[in-house]
Amino acid sequence: MDRKILHITNGAILTNYLHDLDIAGDILTWQEMLCEGPTTSAIDNKEFYKKRKDFLNKFYQIEINESEVKEELHILNDLDAYQEVVLWFEYDLFCHINLLAVINLLHEKQVKLPLYLVCSGRVKGETDLKGLYELATNQLLEHYKNKVKLTKDDKELAVSLWHIYCGQDHNLLKPYIVQKSSFKYLSNCLKAHLERFPNLKSGLGVLEENILSLIKEKNIRSKNQLMGYILNYQGYYGYSDMQIQRLIRLLKIFYTEEANKITLNRKGYEALIGSYNFSREINNNLIYGGVNRLDFSYCSKSNKLIKTSLNVN
Repeated sequence: MDRKILHITNGAILTNYLHDLDIAGDILTWQEMLCEGPTTSAIDNKEFYKKRKDFLNKFYQIEINESEVKEELHILNDLDAYQEVVLWFEYDLFCHINLLAVINLLHEKQVKLPLYLVCSGRVKGETDLKGLYELATNQLLEHYKNKVKLTKDDKELAVSLWHIYCGQDHNLLKPYIVQKSSFKYLSNCLKAHLERFPNLKSGLGVLEENILSLIKEKNIRSKNQLMGYILNYQGYYGYSDMQIQRLIRLLKIFYTEEANKITLNRKGYEALIGSYNFSREINNNLIYGGVNRLDFSYCSKSNKLIKTSLNVN
């Protein structure tokens, strides 16, 4: 009997797309957002599931059915029927943190099958970065045809980065920004991660600063329009609608909302020029893997995180 291919996708939208194209093999859908909230190095255990359930419920009012998650992942316990695993993940930080976790989980389960990566981003003839689900059928099939086989070094790199992310010193990620690997967009994602910690001067992460810049520069008429701009101009973050909505709520101290108009207020302009550190007022107290973002500030001059005492409850 011929052995099958196991595909692991970055979400249900892509899974449905692959089903529509009748891509041969079975599909495991990875539905997590590990770029936010606490994580543990070991994934398939009670501590990990509890941390994720508590975080998603507290910050996003999402109820996780643990038994459904475990049932989805159960296929990884016995892969004798498969000849290879194909990972479908995109260019952004959201996908790359999930990708590191998946590779670590496969390592945790001692999966020895060849791993291939299908990763979207720059597309010939296109100006914008593209997600896999945004690709035309011929483009997606071409990406699949040109999938990249991950080397032993690639897999070891992913496991190392996942363990650092789950640890308490994210400055250890810095040397990997310049390391060569099969992960074409990893460098951009690692830089984007460090820059989402509060800036030493303004207390804004780079995405928060970008949001205020959009309000300043664009004729914003509603929060829905603002969210559309942020989704289009967020660069390498790949945040979802609900993550962006949370940021818009957190930043309300910086803008004034009137009928058909959203404009920066005085605090917003002060934040953009870095005249005051607003970390305490924003209180964006997320945990990234193993660290609380308010325990560190990002220094743009040294491109490193500096331990601070900004944490508030």
